[in-house]
Amino acid sequence: MALKFHQQIISDLLEDSNGGLVILSSGLSLAKLIASLLILHSPSQGTLLLLLSPAAQSLKSRIIHCISSLDSPTPTEITADLPANQRYSLYTSGSPFFITPRILIVDLLTQRIPVSSLAGIFILNAHSLSETSTEAFIVRIVKSLNGSAYIRAFSDRPQAMVSGFAKTERTMRALFLRRLHLWPRFQLDVSQELEREPPEVVDIRVSMSNYMVGIQKAIIEVMDACLKEMKKTNKVDVDDLTVESGLFKSFDEIVRRQLDPIWHTLGKRTKQLVSDLKTLRKLLDYLVRYDAVSFLKFLDTLRVSESYRSVWLFAESSYKIFDFAKKRVYRLVKASDVKSKELVKNKSGKKRKSKGENDSVEAVGGETATNVATGVVVEEVLEEAPKWKVLREILEETQEERKKQAFSEEDNSDNNGIVLVACKDERSCMQLEDCITNNPQKVMREEWEMYLLSKTELRSMQTPQKKKQKTPKGFGILDGVVPVTTIQNSEGSSVGRQEHEALMAAASSIHKLGKTTDMALGNNNPEPHVEKASCTKGKAKKDSTSLRRSIRSCNKKKENSKPEILAGPENEEKASEASTSGPREANVVHSSSAKKLPHVHFYALESDQPILDILKPSVIIVYHPDMGFVREIEVYKAENPLRKLKVYFLFYDESTEVQKFEASIRRENEAFESLIRQKSSMMIPVDQDGLCMGSNSSTEFPASSTQNSLTRKAGGRKEMEKETQVIVDMREFMSSLPNVLHQKGMKIIPVTLEVGDYILSPSICVERKSIQDLFQSFTSGRLFHQVEMMSRYYRIPVLLIEFSQDKSFSFQSASDISDDVTPYNIISKLSLLVLHFPRLRILWSRSLHATAEIFTTLKSNQDEPDETRAVRVGVPSEEGIIENDIRAENYNTSAVEFLRRLPGVSDANYRTIMEKCKSLAELASLPVETLAELMGGHKVAKSLREFLDAKYPTLL
Repeated sequence: MALKFHQQIISDLLEDSNGGLVILSSGLSLAKLIASLLILHSPSQGTLLLLLSPAAQSLKSRIIHCISSLDSPTPTEITADLPANQRYSLYTSGSPFFITPRILIVDLLTQRIPVSSLAGIFILNAHSLSETSTEAFIVRIVKSLNGSAYIRAFSDRPQAMVSGFAKTERTMRALFLRRLHLWPRFQLDVSQELEREPPEVVDIRVSMSNYMVGIQKAIIEVMDACLKEMKKTNKVDVDDLTVESGLFKSFDEIVRRQLDPIWHTLGKRTKQLVSDLKTLRKLLDYLVRYDAVSFLKFLDTLRVSESYRSVWLFAESSYKIFDFAKKRVYRLVKASDVKSKELVKNKSGKKRKSKGENDSVEAVGGETATNVATGVVVEEVLEEAPKWKVLREILEETQEERKKQAFSEEDNSDNNGIVLVACKDERSCMQLEDCITNNPQKVMREEWEMYLLSKTELRSMQTPQKKKQKTPKGFGILDGVVPVTTIQNSEGSSVGRQEHEALMAAASSIHKLGKTTDMALGNNNPEPHVEKASCTKGKAKKDSTSLRRSIRSCNKKKENSKPEILAGPENEEKASEASTSGPREANVVHSSSAKKLPHVHFYALESDQPILDILKPSVIIVYHPDMGFVREIEVYKAENPLRKLKVYFLFYDESTEVQKFEASIRRENEAFESLIRQKSSMMIPVDQDGLCMGSNSSTEFPASSTQNSLTRKAGGRKEMEKETQVIVDMREFMSSLPNVLHQKGMKIIPVTLEVGDYILSPSICVERKSIQDLFQSFTSGRLFHQVEMMSRYYRIPVLLIEFSQDKSFSFQSASDISDDVTPYNIISKLSLLVLHFPRLRILWSRSLHATAEIFTTLKSNQDEPDETRAVRVGVPSEEGIIENDIRAENYNTSAVEFLRRLPGVSDANYRTIMEKCKSLAELASLPVETLAELMGGHKVAKSLREFLDAKYPTLL
């Protein structure tokens, strides 16, 4: 079943017994390629095959699906929940397994894996590797114990393989690989196979509305202004700062990579610009993805959260973004104009339905309830997304074509009639389903009503105990009209305030409508799901839920439509549960006047499931274009050449959506072209047998003693280097430091430690903290407890603060450090920690390699640590106190703390006192002369004796 270019990749990998690195274009079915290789592995050979699980679970689930679809046994996953002996029995079975790098490296160091019977290792995320990653550590140990084991690494992200200097070459050296296999989409074998039986493609360019064009133009102008401001700093490479590159998430990584080393020297404005560019990119994405009301709601959130800090909000074109977004949803008109329109309608002789109901629904916002002639009211615009109409037309066209095929005598055995709509996220799927099931205008109205209700809820939360104004009944906001202030009274008011009050007036009319409708529903026709809403916690939530339900039911009653299936917010939880297991299906039911539409399945691209192989659709509508999904469609059609497939692409014409899609293809092609050039000039060191030597630390970091050896000392003969060992906590294998220590030639002993992270000697215990972990530990108070435990059991407790090599070697700039001790300053917290624990030593490390050098220096004149002793430190005993044992029960910590607080007792003499005196009672009975010998002076002994002999004051 494998594609021909997949077969070619497999044959290329099998030719080289050492393995290789495969880089595919995105969407070319990497999961099926790995599944085919796993099926070729035979467990009967008695050889073990391990797959290092990627961070994303989607690739693993796709591999399992591909193998199970071929009725082959699927690989099981080895987790930390399995005990060690059970893991060993699984390793000896010879089957393939999924395993995380942390579990694998610990089992390798503790020799639980039979490395001699290991066939090879599959690494599924080669793009995220480096020389210091745990995967490189695993490969180095495996290759040192079993040189015949192959390493096969895979990646479908070529852009990530060209970031940084010689990323691919360094990755291959770290994995001991020599061969690089590049398979871009434009490779001849791939392009010929995918284009042999192409699907029928319809590219539809939908014109954006004028307001959408204006918003997009304004966002790009603001983004360009932010980029120009950033260029003025002269601290970023100007070539990377383009609007096109700003459309991708990788832009943030590019900018941060350049600014991280000097991040502490940047001003607040530059740091805010980096955050603003991220926000603007999100705005561009949401403009074409979500409806007008949701976009306006997001803008309102940004205005509140980023109001005074943001730079982009004060740009010249930013007001257009907010202005056009409002005009897509509503506009403010004078109540007199609305009243005159209503008079014209009344004179035209048209009869109205049920006096209060239709007016309230048709004129949400209070246009009808006007008592003051000079009021301002909100008039709805509710602009629909242009793609909604096109999507409905495509579905109608599909249904008509299906009817024609049914009348004709064509063979439709391969056509199952499934229509698949692919959207970016689950929210878009739910809204599109609602649009197809119901009237789009009704969906927009419901979104608008939710928006207004959320504003009233927010206002009630802000002013919970506000007294009611003593205004006459039937006047003001509650009647849906805001009185227009005169020129004399306009000093305290503004257009923005009038707009806000008009929105509150519209929301209050909806509130009243919801209450009356809810009462009518409760008296006449109670629905079975009302009880669910009454069980919700909190009064405000209950009221708003019932209001929204009553508004929805009122709209249903008005439109006389049939009941919908899986539509609306009440079913969001059910829908989200269904989406986890598979695609969403809309059973479309319409009124007699609407055209009948086919059954539609919705698929969220972010869920990353093998949806095409599961559903096998005949019509695919790509609502949000994605390069990876387009390739998946091509592969699906190449695997099923006889199946008819029609694909519709919906693009907003002249939008950033088109620009981003085309740029993603162009960026991938440029990445492959760069990889092809790198491959031609790549230098991989090999040994005499032609095997890759890998990243050998001994050649890169020669020992200083070898360079400075003197010929007078035994003719320059090298001294016998004793093997140094470091005891490492199991949890520390999430970091790369054990890997670097192993590169330095240290023996790593993984155990579970209760006290400390690294034990360098019987007296040195190290607690390692990254910058992020240091801040979190101070906040939670965990660091105080950890340092207290180290000080209790070890003579030299050490706090290692480890910085990242590509970031600044500083917490903050010198100007930010204040003279006073403040509880929120990290420097102040460290100072207080050192004052509380005087024996604590703090090590500042610039990088992982610097830490390894520091550890080597600290261990130079120290004994090797004892593993059994380190494991028992701080662990409560079950058999009681053991002689010469270091456990928590052997020390009366309260008595020790009391002793250290006595007059004359200091860090220099309290240990001597503890050795000579078994208890505080014995200490109190010693004479002054004996105390002077123990405490190192007659003066301090006399002060302690006087304190112990002092009489307790009484009232008698």
